[in-house]
Order: sequence, then structure tokens, then C-alpha cells
Amino acid sequence: MSELNSEMVNELFKEQLGSWKQARDNYEALDRVMTREVSVDGFMFKIQFNPARIVSSAAKVDAKSIKERNCFLCKENRPAVQKGIDFAFDDKDHYTVLINPFPIFKRHLTIPLEEHRDQLIRGRFNVMLEFARRLTDFTIFYNGPKCGASAPDHFHFQAGIKGFLPIESSHLNTKTFFSDSEITLEQVVSGLPGIIIMESSSGSKAEDFFDNLYSSLEIKEGEREPMLNILCSYEKGKWRIVFFLRKKHRPDAFFKEGDENILISPASVDLGGVLITPLEKDFVKLTAKDINSILSEVLISYDELETIVKKLKLII
Repeated sequence: MSELNSEMVNELFKEQLGSWKQARDNYEALDRVMTREVSVDGFMFKIQFNPARIVSSAAKVDAKSIKERNCFLCKENRPAVQKGIDFAFDDKDHYTVLINPFPIFKRHLTIPLEEHRDQLIRGRFNVMLEFARRLTDFTIFYNGPKCGASAPDHFHFQAGIKGFLPIESSHLNTKTFFSDSEITLEQVVSGLPGIIIMESSSGSKAEDFFDNLYSSLEIKEGEREPMLNILCSYEKGKWRIVFFLRKKHRPDAFFKEGDENILISPASVDLGGVLITPLEKDFVKLTAKDINSILSEVLISYDELETIVKKLKLII
């Protein structure tokens, strides 16, 4: 494997923000974004008004639209000014660590695979663990192809500076369903539906659980993987991984017109507690009831989660 650490990434930011005006302007604009907080069943969401994120939130991800546009993660289509850190995970999987020019976090990375391959996590969860282990200042996240990924045709992770997402520090009401000396598995039983949290000091055990979870989830007709978002961080010799299990890509309000429209396409960051609103009207009007409705639509229910946990208990 190549060398990679948080210090190298911080140097990349320094260089890119010095040479790339668009990125610099967008990162400086983060200091001016409006935010407010809304409590939903005891969990405090931050709402961020971030107009630059319209590129991602409103991205057309249907097969026709994807076929008609150039892939913005392929090296030949990226801006000449955009530089990155090459990371060879093994002989076949090579990645490039890039700063995200349309940030949500003060430090926001996009990490595409060098090859143009579909956004499918199976067989690459171990890579996610390795990025988290090396980039200890960051939380790594994965958005499935119909779970907020704006480039479902090109495999990539993203990463954001630790401590920004409420789910990283909030006390969630959980129930442990498996624990040994190397791994603990919990389900969230109130506040936020459809969530499993894993803490593990063993990479191999973490991979084994992921494979079991993946196999326990429904793959909808016409799709190639279950609907899920993943957050992954590493600290003091242990990984913490949050799995958001989904049943829907975008809420009904995304497609409505006029006053009923809410332009939110939930991905890992939104589900982790920071709702991105690229339109000011949504930033102003979004209520706890709206957020609860969106979560209930896109995430599986507590009962559905319990059914999956019962399956998992039989095989772990």
C-alpha cells in the first residue's frame, strides 16, 4: 500500500486552496452559511443553507442523464487545477484523494477509484476501514447508488473532518444485540430509525459482520445492492461504523411543486444530523414534522430493523 495520512491531506488542502479559486471561494463561503437547529425526537439536527450544494442535491441520477454527461470523477474530466494524492490499496484498487470543491465540511474530501466502476460497496468495505485507519482526523462515508450518491456510475468514498456530524457525539438510545471482546453491535431503538452501530477493534470481524449484514438486506428489483449509507471512523485502535438502512432514494416532497416542494436528497451527512438545504425557502420552513416525515420515508422502520437483527443473531 502507498503512504497516506491526515498530515498529507492537510498539505493537499493548503496547496489546493492556494491555487484553485473556485474551491477557495466555496470553502470561505462556509464561514457565511446560515445554520439553525431543530430537535426531532430528542435528536438535534443542524440545518445548513448551502447554495453551492445544489449541484449534488438536485443531481440527475437516472440512467439516461448519467449516460449523457461526462463523469466528473474520471481523471480526464476533472479540472486541470485539481490535484490529489494517489493511494494504491492493492494491485487492482487505486484511489485518488481529492478536496471536494463543493464542501459541506471545513475539510471535505472525495476519494474516487481510479477506474470508472459502478458505485457498489461489496468487496470494498475493507478499503473504507483502511481509509478510516489512516485518516484519523476524518470520518469516511459511503453513499449507495440510490442513497445520495451524485455519481452512481463511479465508485467513490467521501470524508469530512471529525466532530461535525451530530451523530458522532449525540447519545442515542440503543440496544446491544451482540458483543464480545473485539466487537459490539447495537441497534438504535428510538430517535432515528433504521440504524445499526458497530464498534470493533478487529478489521476482519468488522468485515465479516458487514458481509452478514449485506446478505441480510433486501436488494430491490432492478438494483444491484441493498440501499444503505455508511459512516466510518477510527480512534484509539477501534472502528466505529454507523449503517443507515434504507427503503427509498428521495422523499415525496423532493418531487412536489410549489410550496410543498422540499429539495432534500438525503445522504450520509443528512442522516448523520446535518440537513443540507441548497434553497433558502427550505432552510426557513423546514420543521421537525417535515424532517420526521423524510426520515420515515427513506429509512426502514424500527420493526423492519428488528426483523433484520433477528436474522443477524442467527448467523453471527
